[in-house]
Amino acid sequence: MSGIIVQKFGGTSVQSPERIKAVAGRIAATVERGHRVCAVISAMGQTTDELIELASQVSPDPPVREMDMLLTAGERISMALTCMALDALGHSAVSFTGSQAGVLTDPRHGKAMILDIQPDRVRAALDGGAIAVVAGFQGMSTDTKEITTLGRGGSDTSAVAMAAALGAEYCEIFTDVEGVFTADPRVVESARKLHVVSYDEMLEMASSGAKVLMLRSVEYARNHNVALHVRSSFVDSPGTWIRGEDERMERAIIAGITHDVTEAKVTLKGVPDQPGIAAKLFGDLAEAGVNVDMIVQNVSAEGHTDISFTVNRDEAKKAATLVAKIAGEIGANGYDLDETIAKVSLVGAGMRSHPGIAAKMFDVLASSSVNIEMISTSPIRISCVVHEKDATTAVNALHSAFELEAESALRDSHVGVERIDSGDEAESSSAGVA
Repeated sequence: MSGIIVQKFGGTSVQSPERIKAVAGRIAATVERGHRVCAVISAMGQTTDELIELASQVSPDPPVREMDMLLTAGERISMALTCMALDALGHSAVSFTGSQAGVLTDPRHGKAMILDIQPDRVRAALDGGAIAVVAGFQGMSTDTKEITTLGRGGSDTSAVAMAAALGAEYCEIFTDVEGVFTADPRVVESARKLHVVSYDEMLEMASSGAKVLMLRSVEYARNHNVALHVRSSFVDSPGTWIRGEDERMERAIIAGITHDVTEAKVTLKGVPDQPGIAAKLFGDLAEAGVNVDMIVQNVSAEGHTDISFTVNRDEAKKAATLVAKIAGEIGANGYDLDETIAKVSLVGAGMRSHPGIAAKMFDVLASSSVNIEMISTSPIRISCVVHEKDATTAVNALHSAFELEAESALRDSHVGVERIDSGDEAESSSAGVA
């Protein structure tokens, strides 16, 4: 019996009847090549945003349970229409809500986490020769049996989790871009599509500004060893493979450059330099549900120091209010809030074995008159906080300095990569991470 492929289609891919028919055609073509297909479908276009706006018009503070009941309607519409389009093409298809598909979550409405998937009905449909069409972004709480939604990137996570549960050959993420690029092509004209990216590199990219895949879906793929293929819904060319590293993969020193203009910097000034202060500050932020990214503490001077950290701008005012309260409790000298920052990051597995990358990055930024406000590193990432107005200059300067527009830029080796056959025209087998 043929292997299973999971294909996920985002909102732009199914935003109109014409596009739903095109998606059905792509699914049908995959089946006709001999595969069994489970398709995971998002809501049409801006449907989710429109439903949120509807809720705001009838209630200033809608109950979270009812919001989940409302929002899951979007995927139910698109999954049913996709099945109808497949039927019109002569293919048997069965739609499933998240709960029907066996997606089991914790009880948190609006941001539930997947705990398990029991895809018995989905597998039975596939074994019976039908195409399974599953609503993304949703599941059912194991505790309360209530319908839940998974939050941002939920459909990607649904697809990867379903691929893991079904033992799929791989999971294709169809979106409105052609793959993962060396930088945002809207900012860097010479940005180049990557052929292969490791899980770790994609995790760093996703966490530092790349919007192609949400972090949770990449984490799930890495944890369950699900190969991902990110590609466009609108062209037939291969996209970017995301998979585990092995000795056959070319390891680029720098795989890509990301930037994020959605963060803010909070600085708690004149903090008494004594044990427990940082624990209280970040413990209180965590308890309030504020996610902290970068943290820098200055060297103590005369018994006091400054602590700076970054948060998402959507949470900046909440964080600042909490920090102001903490400042009074611990005898600090107040706080600053800066909502005009950007984070620029270099990501690449080759950094592990190549010294001098940070020095070169700092030199390039200095030569471009870009001031660095904060620095954070991991074994395969270097991030700098700069002023928001300098982000485009910084990204372009770094992309050029590290020669990322060149296919052969900064390679460790030229060992070939074994490809997974997706049924499309094969690319050169020597294509690597960058």
